[in-house]
Amino acid sequence: MINKILHISDTHGCHHRLYDLPDADILVHSGDFTMNGSEQEVIDFLNWFCDLDYRHKIFICGNHDNCLYEANIDGLDANVHYLCNSGIELNGIYFYGIPMFMEDCITERQNRNYEQIPTDTDILITHTPAYGILDYDDNIHYGSGELFSRILAVNPRLHLFGHIHSQNGIVKMNSTIFSNGAIMNADYTNLNSPKLIEIND
Repeated sequence: MINKILHISDTHGCHHRLYDLPDADILVHSGDFTMNGSEQEVIDFLNWFCDLDYRHKIFICGNHDNCLYEANIDGLDANVHYLCNSGIELNGIYFYGIPMFMEDCITERQNRNYEQIPTDTDILITHTPAYGILDYDDNIHYGSGELFSRILAVNPRLHLFGHIHSQNGIVKMNSTIFSNGAIMNADYTNLNSPKLIEIND
């Protein structure tokens, strides 16, 4: 069975500008759905996200979504899944999500989060890129070397991420497809197209 995964990221409060999103089995947002990280922005996004007509919807937090650090999100629709260093199996596919909270990134906690990615992960969702893969901007590779090493060990089928707006795109390395789904472009003036990826279960 073919599963269509629609990947978006880094919408930064502009989700209402996303019209006519393609059909898919599962929609994934890999973080930075807010701009300023306010609770009102989160509520507005979640209302929009829950109303979208997809069988399953998954989201994680990015560095802009900091008001959700250590938060419990209650009352989501049954088909809306918030992943925070946690996973879920949908349509025979195991998804695992790791947010990007600065409180974790300035300590060793984030690297420990990467180390705990399960070996049976089919689709890995992070906000941060892996080092050297769609992570280059301002003459700097912003990706994580620890995440890259863990991906090599786990070998997921997909790695969905964002964060670096100028590197929106898809590449394949070994048997893993890497998708930077950043919707906002580098100077926040235009929207990139979402990524639609097909995989077999």
